[in-house]
Amino acid sequence: MSSSFRPATLAVALSLAFAAPVGFAGTTTVAAPTGSGAGVSLASGLDRAGMDAGARPQDSLFFSMNGSWLKKTPIPADKADYGTFTQLYDLSNERVKGIIEKLGTTPQAAGTVNAKIGDFYKSYMDTAAIDAAGMAPLKPYLERIDAVRTRDELVRLMGEWAPFVDLPLGLGVGVDPKDPTIYSAGASQGGLGIGTRDYYLKSDARFAKARAAYLVYMEALLAAQGSHDAKVEANAIMGFETRLAKAQWTQEANRDPVRTYNPMTLKALAAKAPQVDWKAWFAAGQLTDPAFVSIAQPSYAWTVARMVKSEPLDVWKAYLRVHLMDALAQELPGDVRSARFQFRGVALNGTTTDRPRWERAVDTVNDALGEAIGQIYVSEYFPPASKQRMVQLVDNLMKAYATSIDKLTWMSPATKVQAHVKLAKYAVKVGYPDKWRDYSALDVEAGDALGNAVRAAQFEYHRQAVRNGQPVDRTEWGMTPQTVNAYYDPTKNEIVFPAAILQPPFFDMKADDAANYGAIGAVIGHEISHGFDDEGSQFDGDGKLRNWWTAADRKAFDAITSRLDAQYSAYEPLPGVHVKGKLTMGENIADLSGLQIAYKAWQISLNGQPAPVIDGVTGAQRFYYGFAQVWREKDRDEAMLQLVTSNPHSPPQFRADGAAINSDGYHEAFATKPGDKMWKAPADRLRLW
Repeated sequence: MSSSFRPATLAVALSLAFAAPVGFAGTTTVAAPTGSGAGVSLASGLDRAGMDAGARPQDSLFFSMNGSWLKKTPIPADKADYGTFTQLYDLSNERVKGIIEKLGTTPQAAGTVNAKIGDFYKSYMDTAAIDAAGMAPLKPYLERIDAVRTRDELVRLMGEWAPFVDLPLGLGVGVDPKDPTIYSAGASQGGLGIGTRDYYLKSDARFAKARAAYLVYMEALLAAQGSHDAKVEANAIMGFETRLAKAQWTQEANRDPVRTYNPMTLKALAAKAPQVDWKAWFAAGQLTDPAFVSIAQPSYAWTVARMVKSEPLDVWKAYLRVHLMDALAQELPGDVRSARFQFRGVALNGTTTDRPRWERAVDTVNDALGEAIGQIYVSEYFPPASKQRMVQLVDNLMKAYATSIDKLTWMSPATKVQAHVKLAKYAVKVGYPDKWRDYSALDVEAGDALGNAVRAAQFEYHRQAVRNGQPVDRTEWGMTPQTVNAYYDPTKNEIVFPAAILQPPFFDMKADDAANYGAIGAVIGHEISHGFDDEGSQFDGDGKLRNWWTAADRKAFDAITSRLDAQYSAYEPLPGVHVKGKLTMGENIADLSGLQIAYKAWQISLNGQPAPVIDGVTGAQRFYYGFAQVWREKDRDEAMLQLVTSNPHSPPQFRADGAAINSDGYHEAFATKPGDKMWKAPADRLRLW
């Protein structure tokens, strides 16, 4: 349930209903965007060349700051979107690649973590060996499917494959919402090959096109493993997944931490859904005799249980083959990799060229051995001064938040006291973990790309599964230092800022404070605000799912957020496709409140002195331009459809303009007036925290 600053568009991760958790801050500037003609100015912190003199900030802060860049910069052929985050992601990848290649220049002792990094990377990069091996590495797994003769064997196989295959019911272990001092087991919905239920159930031509592409993809996967009825099997799987989709909860419903926390004993599960052997399922998933398991979407889980009995076993087995191959496609021969790209790259993201193999290799190493890489990364790219400055910024934002709570007009004194208690208990993590992960038990074999992928997934799953019922490790991080993102975890009541996001244009040690507060300050405020958004506000300062609000205060809060819902639901990034105001509510609250709190913190930092005017731009204007610069991004239509359909973050343009339009400081900085497109009367501006 962690809330990140940036949507994850380049990787897919299983998230439990109760336990899911967006660099280097030296003097290096972000490389000049294609066509911009200049890098980021270290005086103002703004890329002036990317601004559009013809776009008034009173009409769109986003286009005023980024318009020239947007006009001149094409989206690279291998990318679904391109912008500030993508550029920093590319920079982080280049650095990780350099670290790995440097390790390869000297012999590494067998079994050491550095040797594992090198072997993992080289095995993944050796596509000639992967192609020569053909389908042989997958044969033992396909034989496991072929050997399934009964429903009980099917259930056990799904439990065993929970670590590395996306299945209808995912298993895992995370911090327990009602007792955040321990880990507990959970099961949540999954197993849709296209992604979310909308892609199966909506009649829009864009969704129909995606379904057609999925059928082609499934046929290719089934044919590659020897099916003689690939078309028939693919259609059967589509019908199967459509039935799953109809039973699944909406993403809006899944944002409710109370509704999705449903602890049940094995006895209760057996009584509710006797069609399957729950004990065997969980035991196969390394959850032997758990005291309880939280079923995130009970009505859906009961449907899956019925389908275990009602759906033909051959359809289940065909479904498992497709999902197995999709999970391991990058470690399989070229025709399989190509089929995956045609579906997940071309059809779903609109890209015309596949990503370089080395980029994917870096991703796999980061997933498998991320903290081992991160330990080297911070030693090379994260100076202590950056961490010290970041800690100071966080402290200023926390002070501004506390002052802002005192001045709230819609919250009663009693609830304000509880809000202060929660804020005072925030844990702050900056840069990198104090305790690094141990990878000694991870088995990496040179030349075994597919085996390494499976073992890495099993290693991570096992690391978490064995903690069921054990005390929570609060030193653990949910992101690696080289990740360009940040997050808030409500069950730990912590905000986390990896090293890789602490660099220009988010955080520039040489830039004036105004742009830094508008950029990284708003990121900090965003993550703090997640503890007080519609989800995070249901957890107390100890991370416990508990109502600490009065009924009247919650009603007042909901009245404001209903107006925020209406604002964002009116945005239409694609013809006929609107932002989902309820799905994006938490992120919209965090953007809005984070920006407003960051502005207050910046004003406090001035100590009563006027901010300098730089390049003709006032401090207040630089603050808001710095915020809009963070959201510089272009998206392909296919990728935008995915984002709007399934992502809890609003599209970048609306994150910039949607938060600014409600901010008094923005209107004062640019002297907006009635008739301007971004004008909003003071009485209509939304203020939460």
